[in-house]
Amino acid sequence: MTISRRRILSAGATLGAYAMVRSTNAFALDTPTAPPPDIEVRSLDELYSAAIAEGGKLVVYAGGDVPDGNVATENAFKARFPEIDVRIITDLSKYHDTRIDQQIARGRLECDVAHLQTMHDYDRWKAADLIEPYKPLGWDAVYPEFKDPDGAFTAIRIFSFSNVVAADLPEDETPRDAPDYLDPRHKGKLVLTYPHDDDAVLFQFDRIVSTYGWDFVDRLMAQDVQWIRGTVPASRVVQAGEKVATFTASGALAPTQTSRFLLPRNDTFLTWPQMAAIFRASPHKEAARLYLSWMLDKATIEASPFQRVVRRDVANPAGFDPVFAYNTDPTAFRRFMADRGRIERLKGQFEHLIGPATGDNPTQAKGLYLVDT
Repeated sequence: MTISRRRILSAGATLGAYAMVRSTNAFALDTPTAPPPDIEVRSLDELYSAAIAEGGKLVVYAGGDVPDGNVATENAFKARFPEIDVRIITDLSKYHDTRIDQQIARGRLECDVAHLQTMHDYDRWKAADLIEPYKPLGWDAVYPEFKDPDGAFTAIRIFSFSNVVAADLPEDETPRDAPDYLDPRHKGKLVLTYPHDDDAVLFQFDRIVSTYGWDFVDRLMAQDVQWIRGTVPASRVVQAGEKVATFTASGALAPTQTSRFLLPRNDTFLTWPQMAAIFRASPHKEAARLYLSWMLDKATIEASPFQRVVRRDVANPAGFDPVFAYNTDPTAFRRFMADRGRIERLKGQFEHLIGPATGDNPTQAKGLYLVDT
């Protein structure tokens, strides 16, 4: 099925026609494009030298819902490339994308690279010719489902959202599938992210309602759930021992002392690739190329705490298969995100049942520009 193009008018060149999104595994536009760039051939050290010569600065806008969500990545990059002044700023993707649009419209883009949850933005930005095509080192080894064939955007990570439960929860009380969360023993012990505040969580709830009906939400509301902004904050509530379970979070595949990340037994679960792109207006393109090539480097991926890998030639964590072997469709979220009208209707329905999302932005990021200049 092909989703028709919608043209969005805006002051400035920021917003253009939405891309034609196909329900195939490949990423493509049904419009003529310039010849795609060749895959990067410079080594990381050569890219590093070019980034230093360019000025040695790098600003990355990264999707996430806690201020320290990308500290490990930033520290690892600094250790490998100490002469680059790097800032990876985490904020909700729905705020970062608006920030990028505004900055481009005003003629000064702050970020060099963006990797966000809002997958529909990349099609829109590509259609508006706002993206600088780039095929990083290792691009040819990335699963075709996780990259644009023209090099406009490429996944650097794969996330899965499912159950995060207390490590000491007895097996017969451990929720795995949606109906398990209706167990009376869990009343007052659950924490969930507002579905109308996060499109990935909205996707989860949409799939649950399509399987179990809206009655599931009514019964879930009777469980005295703690609703919260942010998926990492939800998992941290469980890790702190304040609640026993959530299904609106991600987590390490290996259990920790206080929590376990568990996949459903029967239900499907959400998996999505986090896309990254460089913009034509990015001020430090060589540093951006270095960052993307480093993120896709085998050594970087193997040292990463993320759950699944985007390269076909890198093994998944011990004991785990590639993402396609599980009860999840990593391409489904992109198709879901493309239908913005349906998403807005779903948000309204869940807000009506649950109430408005309350609380401050969990990342605490504020303002149009986030780096002192």
